[in-house]
Amino acid sequence: MANENDKKQLIEILESVRPDVDFQEEDALIDDEILSSFDIIAMVSEINVQYGIEIRVDDLLPENFNSVDAILELIERMEDE
Repeated sequence: MANENDKKQLIEILESVRPDVDFQEEDALIDDEILSSFDIIAMVSEINVQYGIEIRVDDLLPENFNSVDAILELIERMEDE
């Protein structure tokens, strides 16, 4: 289960790619077209490095990237594999 430190670390990563987005409040990052495909690629690359995981193409679904909580859940699933 993700804790506040995990969430804070992830938000720092996301803000390094898109400092103009309020990741704490948004829950439709993909559905509302706040993030572009380029943003997602940059974020996934950084997340893979920071967390030592491999987010696969199959995981690049809107529901996995619509919110910080959804991204944290994806990271946790990847860490458990």
